[in-house]
Amino acid sequence: MTGPTRQKRDFLRITDLSREELAELLERAAEWKLLGKGGPRPLERMSLGLVFEKASTRTRVSFQVGAHQLGADAVMLSPRDTQLGRGEPIKDTARVLSRYLDALVVRTFEHAKLEEMAHYASVPVVNALTDASHPCQILADLLTVSERFGADAPRRADLQVAWIGDGNNMANSWLEACAVLGFTLRLACPAGYDPDPALVARCAGKATVVRTPREAARGAQVVNTDVWASMGQEAEAAERQRRFAGFIVDRALLAEADRAAIVLHCLPAHRGEEIAEDVLEGPQSAVFDEAENRLHAQKALLELLLSPD
Repeated sequence: MTGPTRQKRDFLRITDLSREELAELLERAAEWKLLGKGGPRPLERMSLGLVFEKASTRTRVSFQVGAHQLGADAVMLSPRDTQLGRGEPIKDTARVLSRYLDALVVRTFEHAKLEEMAHYASVPVVNALTDASHPCQILADLLTVSERFGADAPRRADLQVAWIGDGNNMANSWLEACAVLGFTLRLACPAGYDPDPALVARCAGKATVVRTPREAARGAQVVNTDVWASMGQEAEAAERQRRFAGFIVDRALLAEADRAAIVLHCLPAHRGEEIAEDVLEGPQSAVFDEAENRLHAQKALLELLLSPD
């Protein structure tokens, strides 16, 4: 039977890390980026299961490549390839996979499914995206902010982050990061599309929800957005396009932000909807550095959860 060599620890939300742990993880991610492919292999002879119910490009590839570079194997498990797709209970799958694997990386719809997997698994479970939270993406985003504005930037109260668009899983994860680190966060969302109010309250006044993109972007060093209709919301796309009209990150909106502001987007992007083509491809875009940083941040996370040292 395989399994972790120390007490099981899950990563379901950013708030599963303390302020100090998150800062150290970002520092280690920067080190992994410098080490590249030639670094140590602390997870030698380990195996990860990637249990993905949602489509993925960056998350899947970055976890597979990251596992390989750390010395581990990664097994891709989609619903069509497993008994989960035929109705096997999550608790049965979790307990069986724990006998084979050293960790489970889960990408699914309902957050409750992830929590059930973590409850019954005896190995660490990592949230690779749910409808409620996307913490691995936020690790990469914070690493990108650190690269552009200094290692301590995410922990500075005067760092201003703007979120433009849907109060979705990404907005929720930015709120969780705000609660842990204490930067200033303004979220511009149309009425009816707000993020989790309990997470806003948890930020103790450091996060506010506003109704206009200009108000959110004013003076911000980080301007962030995402698609208006996420996976599973395709039937709402036409209505969302109507409700989100004007919530686009374009040059006019960037003129409201700090002159040195960077633009983030977790991708895939709908050019001309939530972000303008010339912004995504422009000099203030950090989007592709952000995408690369998924690899380095997740290597640091896997090392934290699994390395015996």
